[in-house]
Amino acid sequence: MTYKTKAVVVGSGLNALGIVRSLAMAGVPVHLLYSDVDAAVHSRFASRQKIERTDGQVLVSSLLEIGKSTSDKPVLYLTEEKTVLTVSERRDELLPYFRIVLPAHDTLTALMHKQGFQQMAAELRSPIPQAVYLRTESDLSALAGLKYPCVLKPAVKDYGYGAKFQKAYVVQTPDEAGQLYRQIAPTLSDLIVQEWIEGSDSDIYFCLQYIAADGSTVASFVGRKIRSWPPRIGGTASCTAAPEYQEKLSALTTDFFRQVGFVGMGSMEFKRDPRDGEFYMVEPTVGRTDFQEEVATLHGHNLPLAAYCHETGIALPSGPVVIAQTLWREPVTDRWSLELQPDLRNPPGVAIADAYWRWSDPMPGVQLLRGRIVDRCCYLWKRAFK
Repeated sequence: MTYKTKAVVVGSGLNALGIVRSLAMAGVPVHLLYSDVDAAVHSRFASRQKIERTDGQVLVSSLLEIGKSTSDKPVLYLTEEKTVLTVSERRDELLPYFRIVLPAHDTLTALMHKQGFQQMAAELRSPIPQAVYLRTESDLSALAGLKYPCVLKPAVKDYGYGAKFQKAYVVQTPDEAGQLYRQIAPTLSDLIVQEWIEGSDSDIYFCLQYIAADGSTVASFVGRKIRSWPPRIGGTASCTAAPEYQEKLSALTTDFFRQVGFVGMGSMEFKRDPRDGEFYMVEPTVGRTDFQEEVATLHGHNLPLAAYCHETGIALPSGPVVIAQTLWREPVTDRWSLELQPDLRNPPGVAIADAYWRWSDPMPGVQLLRGRIVDRCCYLWKRAFK
């Protein structure tokens, strides 16, 4: 089928690459807006436009230029939180020119903030670990009320934090949490300490969804991580489908999003406690696609295409759902994670899909290999002449 309406993807990382491939290989024309040269920029499947930054006035001006020069409103896909905030704040200017579904701005920002999500989930009696929100030194006294170990992490995405600290820290005592808070607070004082759920990387599950403006669930896919980087507390290094929990976790995610009024592209991460088999909500991703979104496409559930078809009023192509289990992996961090966790082997009989390398779109993989070779040569050179 030939699609005429353009899709505009903002971002350049693996997240954006998965969206570009999912749409373009189905026949959708894709235009990429990016500021940093990363994996998606090397894909042959999208026209490209470099801009100074992917948030703020620069982004809005670039989008308006595209929208005003296009007769048919493009479908807009976001891959970064800072981009989501800009588009949500400036939606009144952008919606006349783009197709994008977002919840009310207050709902969106509350869900993007870990304490806001924690409060919503608690009010709805959703399954979520207990937590303490830290903003000032006086909040530290509440840490004694938690069961340890706990995980300390930023309550909101902060690029200054990410440049200096780990994504999260497992702490064994209130004193350890307090000491970490004092180290981090000069950079970011907006932190949360949440009770830790036992289990390994492979006990972490996720539900990717696209929800229409009327609240109906257009598409839903459930998967699970195999390995994370850093182990237990980091982002996805490899993942696959989890059809055995498709119904259960789709229902939990749909029910929560319905009750809080969330619509658009989003997902929910869960952790399964191996002691009792119960699932606990960890955090949502809202207003944008998820880092590992392409794993759904590899299993025959093309969420970006489902969103595109729904918003343009085109019937989603029918076809057989891919049954063969596939493991999507980021090759570098997955190797590091496996070296530290040799017991977390791949499920038997799964096919491997490298997040960068595809025969149909080789340059992202070629550029990754080139970068690794250059880095290795630089390391050996410095070592030889040290």
